[in-house]
Amino acid sequence: MNRFNRFLNVMSTPRKVVISRAGLIAGVLFLSTCLTTHLWAAPPFFFATGSPNGLLGALSQRPSPGKVETETADDFFLQETTVITHATIFGLLPVGTPVDNIRNVEVEVYHIFPEDSDVARTSGPPTFSTPAVPTRVNSPADVEIDTATRERTAGTLETSAHVVSANFMVANTVVNNISVKAGGEGPRSGEEVEITITFTNPIVLPAGHYFFRPEVLLTSGDFLYLSGPRPIVSPDGTPFPVGVTDLQAWIRNSNLAPDWLRIGTDIIDGATPPTFNMAFSLTGETVPEAGTPGQPNCHGQTISALAHQFGGIDAAASALGFSTVQALQTGFKLFCE
Repeated sequence: MNRFNRFLNVMSTPRKVVISRAGLIAGVLFLSTCLTTHLWAAPPFFFATGSPNGLLGALSQRPSPGKVETETADDFFLQETTVITHATIFGLLPVGTPVDNIRNVEVEVYHIFPEDSDVARTSGPPTFSTPAVPTRVNSPADVEIDTATRERTAGTLETSAHVVSANFMVANTVVNNISVKAGGEGPRSGEEVEITITFTNPIVLPAGHYFFRPEVLLTSGDFLYLSGPRPIVSPDGTPFPVGVTDLQAWIRNSNLAPDWLRIGTDIIDGATPPTFNMAFSLTGETVPEAGTPGQPNCHGQTISALAHQFGGIDAAASALGFSTVQALQTGFKLFCE
């Protein structure tokens, strides 16, 4: 008992502790490390094909009375799970059209055929042709990724637009004649516009190869999606990673759907058929430690990764452009399904 009392007396007696300068610095560094290991920088995502090159304008418009829906799509590649927050597209408006006449913009994303597609309605390998198209190899899928559709009138994206050039000429167009070997419909001039798109509900996609398809509805007249450089050249553009093929642009209207045609190879044709990219860019953030869609632990792993990467789930929602933490949770729940 006496020994125990002496022990208590020693522990309760004030003692002078001497800490060396080196030890103090080491302690501060250790504490700093502990406080910051939850936050780390993943590479941001940016993809661009480059500025319009004046070679092509292809119709890409929402359906409306008297106007058939027409879709023009071009591809992009993600090396990591990515949250796409912004996009830009370049188009040709009729001369004198105010940008306020842009009534609606819709964006869809497609897997590459044969995913999300009815292969049985095609001839099968190697061409996967149908009565309407010579091939579906490397085309967009039959149907879009439903969780990736965004539209201004639905409140899931916002747009701003400005005129880049009041007088821009394209050498060829594809507007109404969307069929095999129909040929181009000739040159057209108009206003070159750049439309900046902000996804108020960001698009979350796993690593993979996709097609990006924007549509624009004007109060009157046609929106022609402008072509960009092919091949893509830096620094204005973002070349595809080594081993990944930059696919050409495809088009369809509601009469051709669910099939697609290559704008250059199938429609314009010729002795040496041209191939096209479209002029667009995508911006966002990568989430390298995200879970794998379809796996039981996907959602939990992804939310943990976001908290680790951004320093908390609230910070992640803010940095990625989600309106609330709940919106982020819902977006990644759909991603994981």
